[in-house]
Amino acid sequence: MGSSRGSKRPSMFEVAKLAGVSHQTVSRVINNSPDVSDSTRAKVQAAIKQLDYHPSNSARALASRRSRTIGLIAGGMRFFGPISAISSIENVARQHGLFMSVMMVHEALCTQREFEELCGTFNEQNVDAFIFLTPTDVMFEAACRTQVNQPRVFLTSTHGALSISEGQRLIRSRDHGKVSMMGLDQWGAMEEIVRLLGEYGHRRALYFAGPGEWRDAATRLDAWVKLTRAKSISSVTVRCETWDSSEAYARMNHVLDQIGQSGGVLPSVVVCANDSQAVGVARALHEHDVRIPQDVSLVGFDDMPAMDNMYPPLTTVRPDFEQLGSMAMREVLHLLGAGDEVAFASSSHGVGLVPAKVINRSSLGPAARR
Repeated sequence: MGSSRGSKRPSMFEVAKLAGVSHQTVSRVINNSPDVSDSTRAKVQAAIKQLDYHPSNSARALASRRSRTIGLIAGGMRFFGPISAISSIENVARQHGLFMSVMMVHEALCTQREFEELCGTFNEQNVDAFIFLTPTDVMFEAACRTQVNQPRVFLTSTHGALSISEGQRLIRSRDHGKVSMMGLDQWGAMEEIVRLLGEYGHRRALYFAGPGEWRDAATRLDAWVKLTRAKSISSVTVRCETWDSSEAYARMNHVLDQIGQSGGVLPSVVVCANDSQAVGVARALHEHDVRIPQDVSLVGFDDMPAMDNMYPPLTTVRPDFEQLGSMAMREVLHLLGAGDEVAFASSSHGVGLVPAKVINRSSLGPAARR
């Protein structure tokens, strides 16, 4: 009799735990490998029956592969988003009886040689496919130039110093059928932010841009500039070298001091390329007795943990990193011939896009009358 486990399907790891064996042994039993003793096979089959475990079709389809392992090279691991995406990737992989092997690199200092060496190490492990999480231009270019034979999925942004089309031209033409690119719909999120600013009557804005080598920063800045021009919102850009709150704090202090010395007018809203910058901007505004949102509204991006508990709670964008990771792994399965093609709500520049939702909290209000 199968155990009652709600709607969650039991995994191979649960079968292994119940039978007191490794997940590799469970895989061998499922695939009728002769390298399992009769007694062990009986224990595994009993656990399968007790849990009512059914191997996924994709796991069966991949049974003949060399390693059932996916190699992932990731940059940007100091930040919440990539960690969340990788966790989701690994979860989907486990559900399908696959294993993740992860290597991390510094997103800004990664060289072509280093990236190729990492791929070479993965090739020694006989990985079946790659996932490249490439948040910067240097990583994106290195991933495009690196020649590997396995299917690969890129997680990246639609804009940067190297365009998506330029990156695709660096990939061997014979490999295009087994390469997929996906990312977050950051342009669509910025479009919603600009729409809200228009509704609240904001016409003078300050935009804190992220570090130029990051493709997220480039995408958000390009979207901001084009969309605010179209809505006749006057904007000044403050270009930051990092995502750090300390730099944004210092730069916002400088802006406020200049306004005070020159008798200038405060912007009615400050929009930041990430939430860390918004935290630094908020501190500077508070220390100058500038009220949020009565005097100046504030908007961030990424909906990092605790942003709903800022004072006041921060209006920001919530990228669905978990869905991005899940769809990336499903796309890997499709490229391996073990799953359906992934359907995206939208795409741009050859990149399948996962939605990013604007979370409107009380840091955004009507434009102050000057």
